[in-house]
Amino acid sequence: MEIGESQQLSVDPLPFARSYQLEALEVAIKQNTIVFLDTGSGKTLIAIMLLRSYAYLLRKPSPFIAIFLVPHVVLVSQVLVMTPAILLAGLKHSFFKLSMIKVLIIDECHHARGKHPYACIMTEFYHRQLGSAGSDLPRIFGMTASPIKTKSGDSENSYWEKISELETMMNSKVYTCASESVVAEYIPFSTPKFKFYRHTEIPSTLYERLARDLQGLEEKHVLSLKMLDLEESVADATSKKINKICSALVFCLNELGIWLGLKAAESFSCNETDICNETDSIPWGKLDVRSQAIVNNFSLDAFHTFATHVPSGPEWSIGDNDKANMDAGLVTSKVVCLIESLLEYRDLKDIRCIVFVERVITAIVLHYLLNELLPKYNSWKSKYIAGNNSGLQSQTRKKQNEIVEEFRKGMVNIIVATSILEEGLDVQSCNLVIRFDPSSTVCSFIQSRGRARMQHSDYVLMVNSEDFATRSRLEKYHASGDTMRTASLRHASLPCSPLQSNLKDEEVYDVESTGASVTLTSSVGLIHFYCSRLPSDRYFKPAPRWDEKTRTLHLPKSCPLQNVVVEENINSKIMKQTACLEACKKLHEMGALTDNLVPDVVVEEGTAQECGNERYIYEQPSYFPPELVGCCPKNSKIMYHRYLIELKQNFGYDVPVHDIMLLMRSELDSDVGSMHFDLDVDWGSLAVNFKYVGVIHLSPDQVLLCRTFQIALLRVLKDHNLNNLKDLLDGDYPVDNIEIDYLLLPATGKDGIPLIDWECITSVHFSFEKFWENHLNCSHPKGYARCVHTIDGSVCTCMLQNSVVYTPHSGHVYCITGILELNGNSLLKLRNGRMVTYKEYNEEQHGIKLRFDDESLLNGRHMFRVQNYLQRSRKQKEKESGRTTVELPPELCKIIMSPISITTFYSFSFLPSIMHRLESLLIAVNLKKMHLDHCMQNDVIPTIKVLEAITTKKCQEAFHLESLETLGDSFIKYAVSQQLFKTYQNQHEGVLSAKKEKIISNAALCKFGCDRKLPGFIRNESFDPKKWIIPGDRSQSYALSEELLLSARKIYVRESRKLKIKRVADVVEALIGAYLSIGGETAALLFMDWMGIKVDFHTTPYERLFQVHAEKHLNVRDLESLLNYEFHDPSLLLEALTHGSYMLPEIPRCYQRLEFLGDAVLDYLVTMHFYNKYPGLSPELLTDMRSASTNNDCYARSAVKFELHKHILHTSRELHRHIVETVNNFEKLSLESTYGWESESTFPKVLGDVIESLAGAILVDSGYNKEKVFQSIRRLLEPLITPETVMPHPGKELNELCQTKHYNMKERIKSHNKGMTSITVEVEVNGISFKHTATAAKTKTAIKIASKEVLKSLKEQTL
Repeated sequence: MEIGESQQLSVDPLPFARSYQLEALEVAIKQNTIVFLDTGSGKTLIAIMLLRSYAYLLRKPSPFIAIFLVPHVVLVSQVLVMTPAILLAGLKHSFFKLSMIKVLIIDECHHARGKHPYACIMTEFYHRQLGSAGSDLPRIFGMTASPIKTKSGDSENSYWEKISELETMMNSKVYTCASESVVAEYIPFSTPKFKFYRHTEIPSTLYERLARDLQGLEEKHVLSLKMLDLEESVADATSKKINKICSALVFCLNELGIWLGLKAAESFSCNETDICNETDSIPWGKLDVRSQAIVNNFSLDAFHTFATHVPSGPEWSIGDNDKANMDAGLVTSKVVCLIESLLEYRDLKDIRCIVFVERVITAIVLHYLLNELLPKYNSWKSKYIAGNNSGLQSQTRKKQNEIVEEFRKGMVNIIVATSILEEGLDVQSCNLVIRFDPSSTVCSFIQSRGRARMQHSDYVLMVNSEDFATRSRLEKYHASGDTMRTASLRHASLPCSPLQSNLKDEEVYDVESTGASVTLTSSVGLIHFYCSRLPSDRYFKPAPRWDEKTRTLHLPKSCPLQNVVVEENINSKIMKQTACLEACKKLHEMGALTDNLVPDVVVEEGTAQECGNERYIYEQPSYFPPELVGCCPKNSKIMYHRYLIELKQNFGYDVPVHDIMLLMRSELDSDVGSMHFDLDVDWGSLAVNFKYVGVIHLSPDQVLLCRTFQIALLRVLKDHNLNNLKDLLDGDYPVDNIEIDYLLLPATGKDGIPLIDWECITSVHFSFEKFWENHLNCSHPKGYARCVHTIDGSVCTCMLQNSVVYTPHSGHVYCITGILELNGNSLLKLRNGRMVTYKEYNEEQHGIKLRFDDESLLNGRHMFRVQNYLQRSRKQKEKESGRTTVELPPELCKIIMSPISITTFYSFSFLPSIMHRLESLLIAVNLKKMHLDHCMQNDVIPTIKVLEAITTKKCQEAFHLESLETLGDSFIKYAVSQQLFKTYQNQHEGVLSAKKEKIISNAALCKFGCDRKLPGFIRNESFDPKKWIIPGDRSQSYALSEELLLSARKIYVRESRKLKIKRVADVVEALIGAYLSIGGETAALLFMDWMGIKVDFHTTPYERLFQVHAEKHLNVRDLESLLNYEFHDPSLLLEALTHGSYMLPEIPRCYQRLEFLGDAVLDYLVTMHFYNKYPGLSPELLTDMRSASTNNDCYARSAVKFELHKHILHTSRELHRHIVETVNNFEKLSLESTYGWESESTFPKVLGDVIESLAGAILVDSGYNKEKVFQSIRRLLEPLITPETVMPHPGKELNELCQTKHYNMKERIKSHNKGMTSITVEVEVNGISFKHTATAAKTKTAIKIASKEVLKSLKEQTL
C-alpha cells in the first residue's frame, strides 16, 4: 500500500522506545517489513507504535480494522487478535476481505512457508490481488527472532536464499540491527555452554528381551481386537494406538532407560489403574469402550513387564547410585548428564529452568524422574508442558497456562517442555535453559536460547561427546545470527522478488455476490466439513467416500447431493479434488452451501444462538388498565357505572360481611362485569360475585366525599395508624389529572334494591359541632344513652357504639363495638396474675391518670389486617392475638369516623385482593382486544383464560400458565415442524432443527412477544397488599404514563421491570395453548399468525424423486399389521426404518427427517390426549405425565416390546451389539408399561427414533391425519400413563423435596471413565449426609439412578 503525501502517517513514538525500535518503526511505516530481532528485544512494542500511527484510519465509525495474528484469540477494539487459521477461514468464506485490513501484523512469521496458514493467506489472497488494479492491500508487519526455520547451509548465500524466500512470501523486506551488540545494550543474552556426555547403551541382552516382550504384547493385544465385533475403522484406530504406545516405550527403553520406560507405561495405563495420580494421567482420544480397555490392558501389561527388571522395596530409590543404575540399564548416561547439569546449579537461589526435549513422552517421564530425585537435594518442583502432535497425549491450553503462571511465581522451578515453549513464553526471571535434545533448526536454537532472559543466565547444550556432526551444527547455529543479519543488510536495498506459484492456474470456484471462493486444494476440506455438520449419532458419522475405481464421490444420505462422477480423464492425483470441487459447486447451487460457502446448518444454528445467552430483558413496562384510570371534571356531574360486589361467607365468624358498591367510569365487558370467584380466607372461603346494577350521576362534591371516605377507611386498614391522614383528607384534589379513578362504597339495600350507604360514607366528616346539632333522636333506648368524655369533648354513647377511634398514647386505631359494664375502678387481671384497676393499669403502663374513672369503658376491637386472599393454599393464617378486643377509657379516645360499623371495615379488608383480580382481568381484556383489533374472527376465548395464560406460578394464585404452556409448547412445536418439513423438502434434519430453533426457542418466542408488547401484560409477582394503590390517594408515590398499543389502543404504564426471557416465551406458549384449548387449532393458528409465526395446515405433496420397492427390503405386510395402518406409499415406511449407516444407493434417505416430524406430532398428540381426558389435571401432573410418556427410553421399550428392532436397516456393528444387549436385558424390565422412569439401563436412541419416524411416516402418508397417527402408535405405547400411575422423575422429585423441606442439596459431582459417566448426588439433612453414586452410559440415566437411591434413603429415614 503506497501512502500519498496527503495521507502521510504520523510517527507518534512512545517516549521510552529504544533507538533501534524507532528506526524499525520508520521503516515499517514506509514499506512492508519483517523485523528480525532477538527474543525479548521489544518487537511487539514496534507493532504497537505502528498501530498507533494507523489509529486515525481505524477509529470508529471507520470500517477498517487491523489484525494481529498470534496463537491466542481475544477481541480488542478495532484491532482483531486471532490465529492465522481463523483469518484464513474468514478470507476463504469472505467474512473478511483484505481491503478491510489496514495493518496485518504477523508474529513468528518464519512459519510462512509450505501449507502453513500464514503462507496460504499470502499466496491465496495477498499475492493474487497484488497485481490487481485498484486493490487496497494491508501494510504487512512481520516479527521473528529467526527468519530461517529449516536447517541452514554453510555459507552466507545459503542463508540469504532462505531469507529471500521469506521476503518473497511476505512481500516484505527484513529489517535488523547491524550486530547483536546493538540489542545487547538493552537486554541480556544467555551464555551458550556445551555439556558433553559419553553415550552408553543398556545391556544388549536386556534390551533385546524387553523389546521382544513388548513386540509380543503388541501382537497379543492386536490379535484380541479381532475377537471383538468392532467397526473396521475403530479396530484400525485401536491397532495404531497400540503401535504408537509400543514405539514410544521402545524409544524410552533405548534412549532413556528401563526405569523411565516403566514410568512411560505407567502414564499410558493411568486410565485403567490407580497407579498414578489423576493429575498425571494421560487423556485419550475418544475410543470405543472395549477397544479403550484393550489399549489400557496393553499399557498395564507393559508396565508389569518393565517392573520385573526394576528393583523394588522401600529401601531402594532411583537416585541412590547413578553408576549402578547406568550399568543396570535403568537410566542412560544422557539422563545422568541432565541430573548432573541441574545439580551444578543447586546453590542458585530462585532457579527457573526450562529443559527442552524433542518428544512428548520424554517430557512426561523426565518430569517423573526429577520430582522423585530432586527432593533429596532441594525443594525444586518440576512440571511438564507438551503438545499433542503424537496423538498419544494432550494438555489443554488452560492447563499449560496455569503451569506457566506457576513458573512465573516460582511455585514451579523446572519445566520440561517440547518445542511448544520455544515461542510466545515471556518469563523474564528464567535463568537457565537446558537442551536435553539438540535443536533441529536455526530458529529452534535461537528461540530456545531466548527463553533465558535473566542477567548472567546460561544456555546449556547437551551433546554426545562422540557426535561431532551435532556439535558442529550447533556451533554454526550459534554463529548464524550474525550471518543472517549480514545477509539481510547486504540485500536490504533489493526489491522483493515476485512469487513464483502455480496457484494462479489452479481452478477456483468464486461466489460473485460475496467473493467467497474454494479451490481444488481447499475443496476436499470443505466437503469433509460439510459432511461433518450433517446429522449424526454415536453409531454413524457421515463422511464422503471416494471410489477410485468408479471415479465417484459418494455423499451421505442426508446430503441433497448423493454422488459426483468425474467423467474426464485427468491426473489421478487431482481426480478426487475435481469431484470435491464439483460437489461444492452443486451444493452451493442447491443452497446447502451458503453464498459464503459454509454449510447452511452452520448459519441457521448461528442465527438461532445470537441472543440465546441472554437471560433477561430490561426496562419492560408493567401495564395498568385504562378502565381504572380517569380524571374528574370540575363543574359537572359525573356518570358512573355501578357494580354490586356481593360477598358471601362460607364459614362461621363473629363478624359478618356486607356488599360493596363499585363505581366505575366505564362499563366492563360482560364476562368481567359478571364474574365470580372465591377468596381463600383464614376460616374458609369467601364467595365474590359481580353484578351490574346500572348507572348513577354524582356531583363533584359527592365524588369528593366518596373519595375522602374510601381513602380514610382503606388507609386505616392498610396502615393501622393515622400518619398524615389528616393532611391527606384536608388537601386539595386537583381536577383533570390522570389518576386511578374508581369508587368503593358501602352498600345497603331496600326492598331488594342495592343502594349506596350514604350515612356510613358521611362518617368520615364526623365533628362534635355537627353531632350535637343533629343529635335529636338517640339510637340508644331511653335510659341507656349517656354522655362520656373523649379527648375532643363529650359525646353521647350512641356515637361511640359504631365508630373508629384513635388512642394517641398507643398510636392504635380501634373499632368500637359496644359500651361495657366496666369503669376505671374495675379490676383487671394481668398476665402475671396480679389484679389491678384499669385506673392503676393506665397510670403504671402509660403514665396517664384517669380523670373520669367512673365512666363506662369502651369495647375496642383491633383493626383487621389487609392480606393477599388470592394466594393459593395460604399456609400462614392470620394469628389473632389472644385478646381481639381491649377495654378503652373514653377519655383516652379520639373519634375518627362515626357512625361506621365493624362489618364495613371487615368487608373492605377484602377489597385490595378483589380489585387486584379485577385489575388483572382488565389487563387480560386489553390484551384480548389488542389481538381482536387485528383478527376479529378470533373472539372465542373467555377473559379468564387469557388471564390464566399471562399469570405465572410466582403469583401463587389458584391458577397459572403451566398447563396452557405445556399445551402451547407441544402445539407450536408440531405446527412449526410440519411447516418446515413441507417447505424444505430437500433439507436434512439438522437444518430443519436449526430453523425450528430460530422460531420456537425461548429467545425467538420472547422476540415475537416483545414485538407484540406482551411483556407489559405479564403478571409475574405475588400480590402485595402493601403496594396496592388506594384510588384517589396521592400520598402514594406512583406515576401513570400513557402508551399506545399496536392498534393505537391506549394503556397505562405503572412501572418498569426486568423479565426473564424464558418467562416471556412461556407466556407466548401459554396464550397459544389458551386459544387452542378453547377455539381449537384454527384459533391457535390465527393467534400464532398475529404473533408473527406463519404456519398453516395445508397438505403439501411429499416429493419422492426416486423409485424404490420397499418390499425388497422390508416385510411391509407384517409392519402394516403391527401398526394397524396400510401405507399408500410404502417407501415412506422404508425411509422410516433406514438408519444413516445404511448406504445402499437405491434408498437415498434415512429416517432423520421423518423422526423430526414424528417427534413433534407424538408430543402434541400425547399432550392433547392427557389435557382433554383429564380436564382437572394440575399443571405439575400434566407436565410429569407428558415427560414420562414421550421420552426416548419409553419409545425404545415399545420398539423392543414389539420387535421393531428386527426391521431397522443399518450396517453399524456397534448399533447391532447395543441392540442385542438391550434385547437380552429387556426380560428384566417390566413389560406391563412403556412409560415412566423405571429403566436403569440406557437404550440405543435409534430404538426410540424409529417410533417417532414411523409416526412421521404415517402422518405424511395419511395426508396429515393426526387421529390415524395416534390410533396407530397408541397401540405400541399402551397402557398409557394415568394420574394414578404417574411417578415424577426422581431428579425432579428430589429437587422439590429439598426445596420444600429446606434440605441442603449439594452440587452434583461428575466424572468419566472408560466411556461411562458417574454422577454423585448428595443431600445433607441435619448434619447427616445421604449420598449415592451411579454410573451409566448417559449422564441423564446416571442422574436418574443416583437421585432415585437418595430419595429412597431420605424416605426411609423419615419413616
